[in-house]
This record gives sequence, C-alpha cells and structure tokens, in this order.
Amino acid sequence: MDFTIPEDLQMLKDTVAHFVREELFPIEEKVDEEDEIPEPVLDKMRKIGLFGITIPQEYGGLGLDMVGTCLLYEEIAKASACFRTRIGTNNGIGSQGILVFGTEEQKQKYLPGIASGQKIACFALTEPNSGSDAAALETMAVLQGDHWIINGQKRWTTNVNRADYVTVYALTDKTKRARGGITAFIVEKEFPGFQVGPVDKKMGMRGSHTCDLILDNCRVPKANVIGAVGDGFKVAMQVLDRGRLTMAACCVGAAQRLLDESISYAKTRRQFGQPIGGFQLIQAMLADSASEIYAGRSMVYQAAWRKDQDQNINKDAAMAKLWCSEMVGRVADRAVQIHGGMGYMRGMAAERFYRDVRLIRIYEGTSEIQRLVVARELLRD
Repeated sequence: MDFTIPEDLQMLKDTVAHFVREELFPIEEKVDEEDEIPEPVLDKMRKIGLFGITIPQEYGGLGLDMVGTCLLYEEIAKASACFRTRIGTNNGIGSQGILVFGTEEQKQKYLPGIASGQKIACFALTEPNSGSDAAALETMAVLQGDHWIINGQKRWTTNVNRADYVTVYALTDKTKRARGGITAFIVEKEFPGFQVGPVDKKMGMRGSHTCDLILDNCRVPKANVIGAVGDGFKVAMQVLDRGRLTMAACCVGAAQRLLDESISYAKTRRQFGQPIGGFQLIQAMLADSASEIYAGRSMVYQAAWRKDQDQNINKDAAMAKLWCSEMVGRVADRAVQIHGGMGYMRGMAAERFYRDVRLIRIYEGTSEIQRLVVARELLRD
C-alpha cells in the first residue's frame, strides 16, 4: 500500500486547505450566529468544484476516487461542519444512488447540475417512526398509469429546503419491505405534492438545515425510479456505506482542527508563571488526542484504499465511522477542558465544534448500529 499522494491530488488538497483557512475560518462565528452560509462563499465553493468532488468528469465533476474524496473532506471538515454538510449531499447520499444505480438518461439529466452546485440534491429515508430501523418506513408509493403516487413524511432531511432533487425511499410492496418491497425515486421539487416543513432548531450544526419533507399525492414519473422497482433498500445501504467512510474522514479533520486549536492555546495561555502546555496533565490530553487521531486517519485511508480496489468495505466503513465519530467527541471534550472557561464561551472553535460533533454519533448510522454491522460481519466471516 503506497501512502504517497499524487502531485495533482496534493495540489488540489493544498488549494482546498488554503480556501478553508482564508475563506471559511474567518466567517465561522458569523455563520453560527446567523445560521446561514453567505452566497458569495457558496459561489466560491462552486467555482473550485466542491459540489462535484465524487461525480465523474464526464458529468462535470472532479471524479475523485475514495482516497482523494477523503483527503478533501478531511480538509473541509477543519472548518465548521455546515460547510461540509452543504456540499455533502451533492457528493454523497444525494447523488450516489443515481451514479451507481441510475440509467444513463438519469445521469445525463441530473448529475451535471448537481456537480456544478447549481442544483442541490439530498436523501430522504428517515421518518417519524423509522430511523435506525430503516425498513420500518411507512411512506407508500402506488403505481397509477405512467406515474407513481407517493404519500408520506420524511424527517430531518438535510438540505431539503434548498433541494432541487431528492432521493426518496418508499414502500412499493408492504409484504416484502427490505426484501424487495422498497423502491428509490428521484423526486423533483416542482412535482405536485412536494412540500417542505419548517427548518429544525438544533443544538449545533448552525448553517446546516434539516426539515421534514411531506409528500401528499406526489406524482413521480415511472422514469424516475432508481434501479429496479424493489431495489431501494439495497440502493440505500450501498449509498450509506460510502457515506460512513467519508463521515469518518470528516471526524478526522474536525479532530485535527480541535487539536491544533488546543496546541495553540496551550502554548499561549499562562498560569502559575508558565504556558499551560508545560504541565503534564495538559500534555497527556494533547498526546491522547494526537494518538487517537492518528489511529482514525489510518483506519480511514486503509478503508478508502480498499474501496478503490473494489474490495468489500462494509465492516471497514462501519468500524471507521464508529471509531472516528466517538474519537472526535473525546477530542472535543479535551479541547474544551484545555481551554478552561474560555472553552465554554460562544465564539470559540472548541465550544462550536463540541456542539457540532455530537450529532455524528447519531446520523448516517448511530454508533450502536455500527457495532451491530461489525458484529454481523464478524459472525458471518
């Protein structure tokens, strides 16, 4: 396994790292206060291709492999989580179903706009009565002539208030459910019966919006089925498998930012006549954080490399997401402790990240679900 980063990818990584430092770091507090990313910044994100990292060049994207995607996500995640979340659905759960399972006509129609960032795509699986148990969804789709009629409610759908296209999962056969009874659909916001609820008020992730999606006799053409009718659960699980690995990369980036902030503070904050970094208990927290980040980064890039070799990474992605999401929570807690009272103050990166990273142990598969996935794969092996 060669850990050398190709020159062109290193240049792209450096470009993104510079953009994050110069454009995103300075506005983090403003975005947190206003719960909105300024449009000029989004335009710059579009121009450097951040909305199309994973989409092949033939459809207007950068076409990066898994290792390259994780490298860029790690850099972007060093800024507040909302920036990564804004591009995340276009690169991941909002587009990957179309990319992997869609027809060529669907790819030509939808992917170029998604890759440019001119169109926003998202993913609607969770419902009021189904979360970790995704197969328990209640949204129904019934075929009437040339259209499917969809009725149901989706919950906590990221970016849906700005979305042009939503991958919606619905029951097409109640008796089969996950075994051939769930179907994936591309639903456009202009379709009749498409409604979006109010923006949710969350603990963190300010600048990133989630809302309910209400489908009231929503008419979706037959041509907008992703894959075969009944293959929706397979589509969802493969999309989430990839998303868990990129989420782990984001945890590594966020943890690295927290460690960098903690090191800087430990060098400049003085108590008892010396910088607090001179005290062994502070040093221990820094060392523990650095060691755990190193372990997480190693997991992410080995799994990403295996994915690029077309190897099965179901267990690897679950382990990486489990370890890294729990790891970044520990690093954030230490960062607040190292900053002391200042770490509890609004406007400090440690306080903001502490709120933001808590969600990562819940969305795109809870820690408990990751443990079940790993255990299932171990017992199967």
